[in-house]
Amino acid sequence: MKKVTLETIKNARETIKDIINITPVLESTKMSEKTGANVYLKCENLQKTGSFKIRGACNKIANLTDEEKANGVIASSAGNHAQGVALGAKMNGIDATIAMPATAPLAKVKATKGYGAKVVLNGLVYDDAYAKAVEIQKETGATFLHPFDDEYVISGQGTISLEIFEQLNENVDTIVCPIGGGGIIAGVATAAKALNPSVKIVGVQTSNIPSMKESVKNGKVTTAFNANTVADGIAVKTPGNLTFDIIKDLVDEVITVEEDEIYQAMLFLLEYQKVAAEGAGAVSTAAIWSGKYQPKKDENVVCIISGGNVDTNTLYRVIDKGLVKCGRRFSFRTHIENKTGGLSQVTAILNELDANILDANMSKDKSSQGINKLAVEITIEIFDHEHIAKIVEALTNAGFEIK
Repeated sequence: MKKVTLETIKNARETIKDIINITPVLESTKMSEKTGANVYLKCENLQKTGSFKIRGACNKIANLTDEEKANGVIASSAGNHAQGVALGAKMNGIDATIAMPATAPLAKVKATKGYGAKVVLNGLVYDDAYAKAVEIQKETGATFLHPFDDEYVISGQGTISLEIFEQLNENVDTIVCPIGGGGIIAGVATAAKALNPSVKIVGVQTSNIPSMKESVKNGKVTTAFNANTVADGIAVKTPGNLTFDIIKDLVDEVITVEEDEIYQAMLFLLEYQKVAAEGAGAVSTAAIWSGKYQPKKDENVVCIISGGNVDTNTLYRVIDKGLVKCGRRFSFRTHIENKTGGLSQVTAILNELDANILDANMSKDKSSQGINKLAVEITIEIFDHEHIAKIVEALTNAGFEIK
């Protein structure tokens, strides 16, 4: 096998058809109304292991030689490829070791171990885990399974496009897809462009780690890292050589989204679509919800929700940040009279303006305002930013300094 083609992707589909789920395509009424387009979600969060990665991993494992299988397998992963490899190895009776970043969500680490793989934690991002996997591979002679820069892996991921075209009766204008190392979008683009060369392929990265965007801009594989990201599944500082070659030829546009936009997309998917998406899985939605990608009227757009393996504690923090960003949760600090009923004037104003108090904490620190004042920190639940402005105005008019 020397390159990825529609034929290799169809072969991959035949290879993994009894292993994977054909995941649903759901219409997003909210995003369709917002954009005037017809927006759909390809829900790979409902795939086995909670991610598309099992497609490529199982296709790769199925094509290993008997000798390669006997040596056991090793992989590096931010978490989703880990689970795909672990399950695929378990199904084939193969020993598996997975190197993962120490920052990988606990849920992904636990799930990988649950499939029977040995897990080694190293570094902050995928690239650190990759370095550790290479080190272990040299020591043990295990067969290395690359998470994205491999023809069999890319072909497995490309089966997503085959399903999308069948599920939408080929009425597909644009596919919006996450990019980390580039495995999923390379496969998706190869199949989609072969089925219909006019289909637009839009890749999305976090602006914290825009490695493929920088690579396309520079015309060569480029390392890029600005900060860690909630989208751990696409936290790849250096994309693949094979994936880059495919992407530069077949992907029409690569855009980036901010962390706050990812939070809001995760919240939107959870609240309005009943879809639990991890950060990487939500970036395609973030691109449209934020307006970074603006589809044309009646354009048929598919957002690939690549995974749903989000740690519960992470999801809690994301929801909180998302609510704050969209103006539905607001925290402020003020000072009240240090006397009986001192807080009641504040709560009366909040009650009158239909604000729900989630938390109120009074501080014993009186130094800044004198002994007759108490500091109070309040978190409220409100409707939107306009509602916040009305509340701040009312409190300020009543003599409260809001911070």
